[in-house]
Amino acid sequence: MVALAQGMAAAHSSREAWRAAAVGACLALGGSFAALSVWERELGRLRVLVNVGRLAEGEEEFPEDESYPVHQFAEITEFLHERWAGGGEPDAWVETAEGPAAGRPGYVHQRVAALRRRGRGCCVVAPIVLHGRAWGELYVARPVGERVFERADADFATVLASVVAAGIAQTERLEEVRRLAFTDALTGLANRRAVDSALDEAVERHRREDVVVSLAVCDLNGLKRVNDTHGHAVGDRLLERFGSVLSLCGAMLPGALAARLGGDEFCLLAVGPSADAVVKAAEELCRRAAELELGDGVACGVASTEDPVGPVRSARRLFRLADAAQYRAKAERSARPVVAGREGPEDPVVRLADEPSRGEDGERRRFRGRHSP
Repeated sequence: MVALAQGMAAAHSSREAWRAAAVGACLALGGSFAALSVWERELGRLRVLVNVGRLAEGEEEFPEDESYPVHQFAEITEFLHERWAGGGEPDAWVETAEGPAAGRPGYVHQRVAALRRRGRGCCVVAPIVLHGRAWGELYVARPVGERVFERADADFATVLASVVAAGIAQTERLEEVRRLAFTDALTGLANRRAVDSALDEAVERHRREDVVVSLAVCDLNGLKRVNDTHGHAVGDRLLERFGSVLSLCGAMLPGALAARLGGDEFCLLAVGPSADAVVKAAEELCRRAAELELGDGVACGVASTEDPVGPVRSARRLFRLADAAQYRAKAERSARPVVAGREGPEDPVVRLADEPSRGEDGERRRFRGRHSP
């Protein structure tokens, strides 16, 4: 039980926590197989999250869609509610391939049939209760020929289920904290912190595997005017609307990260798709942004390791290239994205990005002054 709790505490994701729970329970109860399932109330089904141990034919560790109508396993709802209504606790029970067993709510034909079909002799089923509601179940089985689970095993499984519930609650809290730390509160997109982390990893992959990494940086035009004219609530709606458009266009690029960097600045980070595919998505973004009922479209700059911009050895350089391209687009009021490296060896965007170190604001003022009419 200690190992189960420690395994879940060490998990960095829900998947890891689910697997640690199933593995820990399987070992603690001396089973050959274990599964963790969640009750999806809105869909009326019990969905398997993870299977561990000796898997039967057709079973997968993390199944894509192994689920069962909950009415086939009514004890997950009816039995639990009856016990709680009577003042009792949700206890585990045992099923066997032969039928009725000790410590169980009643014969469940579907479970017995499943045991027989998969060559298992018995199982113990423990309800998992989270925040006072049935969350799902922990299931541990033994093969035919091994000792059948007894009442003491069911009692122990009940305790294990409570440990699993505590671990799941902790994992959910940690994931929510991580989500909030890497999410922009207004738009629901990734935030600057998430982009910095993802871009560092992407450039490292580019250096190791030569994978294409592209970054599109966007500046939403006219936000200040909207705020001054219509108020910040309307300005926020514009930001949210543009965030939705960015997400939609980002979906054109498998695995792309759509983010709000802050204020009126947004970006798309793509790892794998070609530079041309990213430019196409950026063009669609510019087109859609120009059609928004508020604002003045978007200034967009793109930089990709696939274009002739020279070696990209750091996330900072790729960002400077995309940022310089975006500011050229803004200075020229371009309706299309400006792409770093596509104007030949003396591309002004690349030259600006690689000029001796200047403060970010200084770079932008210099670039605006150079290209403004």
